[in-house]
Amino acid sequence: MLETTVVVIGGGATGMGTLRDLSMRGVPAILLEQGGIAHGTSSRYHGLLHSGARYVVNDPASAKECIEENMILRKIGKECVEVSEGFFVLTPQDDPSFVQPWLEGCKKAGISAEEVPIAKALELEPNLAPDIRACYRVPDSSVDGFRLVTHNRMSAEKYGGQAYNYHKVTAINVENGRVASVTARDMFTNETKEIRCRFVINASGSWAGEICALAGLNAQITPDRGTLIAFNHRFTSRIINRLHASADGDIFVPHGSITILGTTSVPTDRPDDTTAPYSEVAKLLELGRPLFPDVDSYRILRAFAGTRPLYTPGGASGRKATRNFSVVDHSADGLEGMVSIFGGKLTTYRLMAERVCDVVCGKLGVTAPCRTADEPMVEPTDPELLKNAEKYFPVHGLAVMANRLGDELPSVLKAAERMAEAAEKSDACNATHATDYCGNPLLCECEMVSLAEIERVARDPQIHSLKDIRLRTRLGMGTCQGAFCAVRTVGSLVEHGINLEYPPTESVAKFAQERWKGARPALWGIQAREMEFGRALYAGVLNLDGASHEQLN
Repeated sequence: MLETTVVVIGGGATGMGTLRDLSMRGVPAILLEQGGIAHGTSSRYHGLLHSGARYVVNDPASAKECIEENMILRKIGKECVEVSEGFFVLTPQDDPSFVQPWLEGCKKAGISAEEVPIAKALELEPNLAPDIRACYRVPDSSVDGFRLVTHNRMSAEKYGGQAYNYHKVTAINVENGRVASVTARDMFTNETKEIRCRFVINASGSWAGEICALAGLNAQITPDRGTLIAFNHRFTSRIINRLHASADGDIFVPHGSITILGTTSVPTDRPDDTTAPYSEVAKLLELGRPLFPDVDSYRILRAFAGTRPLYTPGGASGRKATRNFSVVDHSADGLEGMVSIFGGKLTTYRLMAERVCDVVCGKLGVTAPCRTADEPMVEPTDPELLKNAEKYFPVHGLAVMANRLGDELPSVLKAAERMAEAAEKSDACNATHATDYCGNPLLCECEMVSLAEIERVARDPQIHSLKDIRLRTRLGMGTCQGAFCAVRTVGSLVEHGINLEYPPTESVAKFAQERWKGARPALWGIQAREMEFGRALYAGVLNLDGASHEQLN
């Protein structure tokens, strides 16, 4: 049996941020997550780091929190943030009377909203609709949810925190009206762990109601499904918002080489409802045309969906439900030792973690202050290290890789050095290729992911599948959606003696199936042709569907 002071349930941004906060305050803590990295909402959203401008009219308190946390995250997590700024654009379909209260709300919340002349806006963003009526610049940015969760974990572990992925909480055990322990099941081995603790922090997002039910509590959590579209290229350099009250399909967010359009809002009774129906894809395209008239001609990579963890004690739902958060001490419900964090959004995850840790630390008598707003999650990259890495990695993908890896960059560089030395000794590369990443080939050209990075990630005990590797490295998230890099990766891992949870063929099949799931709601045009190519490659050449000789003939 394990023992700790606090068990954190939920490994998204808020849960991992909570583990980091507790660990930095010197409180022993263990985090349990039922899935892999950023399994829930923290990876299934548009990736917008809100300036707060979206909420200034209907939720000014939330808007103020957003701008404050936006500025903090730019400092402590700059490797996770692309500071791209944002435009709020008034289209002919939008009500001009909304502009003035919106500007007044921005001013009250401390959010800069500078008017941009239409001619200048179209010069900066030439794909925008030429008939826009007004444009304002705000400090929106984009943030990588996978990287944010990973870097919070790196920081937490540096201070002694422990995190277990693929551990589903099955019981919250109560003795004499107080939480005594938590039972969790390893999703791969089916073994159970019981962890004695003094407190449980429920930071499980859309699953928060289910976790409360394990302790005999009732929480009004209404999962709200949102569908999003990922386009194949970056047709805007800035976040583009419709200048109107929050609605479906009114945000375009650039991420690296792609653009994401979101989102819809559909109440659901399942926190794991990640179905992205064709009807919602079509709806999003229709809603996106007033901002980008050519949106139908842009190639869609995939559609995906996630659920928002809306806290609805007053019965509101969908767009009417607040995006703010609540910290609930369940001692008021007759259960000591359990605190939940409900609602909120990724932009304010750090603040949410601070508030819930303040409550728990107050009960524990811990007086150490919160330092998560002051210290960066990972160490700044040494320029000399980056210079040395140019020998083994593509220069144009080096900065992105360094940001992904954070504190793991030195170990990956050492692995690349060993690979190069081994290749030279075995005469596997000649003088011409000695500086061409010899021994450390690119396995994913779309996202510039090399063997050294994949090998380092794959050796992590928390990594079980190609999907886990993808969430850490972005393997297979580019144009081919894993058609080529999945096979290369599995082959390379076998060659280097690294075993995943599933046999090589099954690993590739599961990975391809997951990628195809996202492509199905948008199967037309180039995407449909590429899907057929991928199917021919995997089913025809590699026979991953297991057809018999008789069936093939």
